Amino acid sequence: MTRSRGFVDSATDFDKLGLRSGQVVQELGWDDDVDEDLRQQVMDAIEGDLIEDALGGVDVVWLWWRSDDGDVADGLVDAMRDLDKDGIIYLVTPKVGRPDTVDTSDLSEGVETAGMVLTSTFNVSGDWQAHKVVRPKGSPR
Repeated sequence: MTRSRGFVDSATDFDKLGLRSGQVVQELGWDDDVDEDLRQQVMDAIEGDLIEDALGGVDVVWLWWRSDDGDVADGLVDAMRDLDKDGIIYLVTPKVGRPDTVDTSDLSEGVETAGMVLTSTFNVSGDWQAHKVVRPKGSPR
């Protein structure tokens, strides 16, 4: 997959993610096809490194996901393991028309099965989009 560099402009959707300095972001699903420039932009926004193994509640899980990674619900349930009760999962998938695109119905069904809510989708690079997934309001999970 080719990495794109056109997302760095301040008018892109990346700025709408709300990542900020000091947040603890756990990265799951990394592979050699991820957008390294996008990873760096996340680290710049939080002014820190992405962590793989969390020791406690994390603010954000950055979950790279492709069509061949399996069941979306299973991935989200695994991602919730270290997520703070008010945390956010960004389910980062290839854009429509790119290799390994995740079908929209699989995303919707997976989010619902995991007991979560898909709130919005952001175009964060030329090849990747981030789907904001949260626990429902009032959820004890």
